[in-house]
Amino acid sequence: MRLRIKAPFAAFRYMTAGSFRPTAPFITPAAAYGLVLNLAGIESRRDDGKAIMTLMRDDLPSFELALGLNAPALPDEQTLFQQLHNYPVGSSGKSREEDCKGAKYNIQPIRRGFLTGLDAAIVIRNNADVIASARQGLVEGAAGLLAGGQSRYGVPFLGDNNFMIDVLREESSEKPIRWFYKVQLQDVEPEDLPPQLSRMPIWIDRAEMHHTVTGLFAISEQPSLEPPDKAWTFVGPPIPTQIAV
Repeated sequence: MRLRIKAPFAAFRYMTAGSFRPTAPFITPAAAYGLVLNLAGIESRRDDGKAIMTLMRDDLPSFELALGLNAPALPDEQTLFQQLHNYPVGSSGKSREEDCKGAKYNIQPIRRGFLTGLDAAIVIRNNADVIASARQGLVEGAAGLLAGGQSRYGVPFLGDNNFMIDVLREESSEKPIRWFYKVQLQDVEPEDLPPQLSRMPIWIDRAEMHHTVTGLFAISEQPSLEPPDKAWTFVGPPIPTQIAV
């Protein structure tokens, strides 16, 4: 299954804190995985009644995906200034708590990165059930019912909930494009490192960040109609050998 996704604005956040919140330069494997699950109507979250953060289900499906760049160049990176509202850790900002009447009372200016002009290909293989459910989601949208008669929920967006998608459809290979692939530093001499390297999340574990799986990605110089072998990335709950990646 090959998806085409176009959007005027997008953001794919790293797990960061501080006054600058950067974005990855392209849709990440973790974000693409979440988008496919959304299309397939698969709820990825679970609540154990204890954790303060959003946890991921342990029984989520796995598959392989490849990410391709449909445009001549990567999306442009922009920044904006914004007020960040949160509930602080410790006593910071307590003097404003009463004035905010229950709203988030820790307010600080930050700079946030975002992308403009995203045009990506997401190719999925090795899970027929997920592909069939994602196709159903593309055709029926929010009006379609899931197995058991449950309603679908949510609208796909890219990072921030006001970054909506212009084009999301299945399409065939029409022209050669460039593909992202994982780089193993131990296999490459420093002088042979490809340009535009970027570390991207593949699986995010919010409860135990040391179990988050990332990879160092580059984009191929030569375009091709189909993803080359090195462009395929396993996504889903990590097997133990992945955690050290």
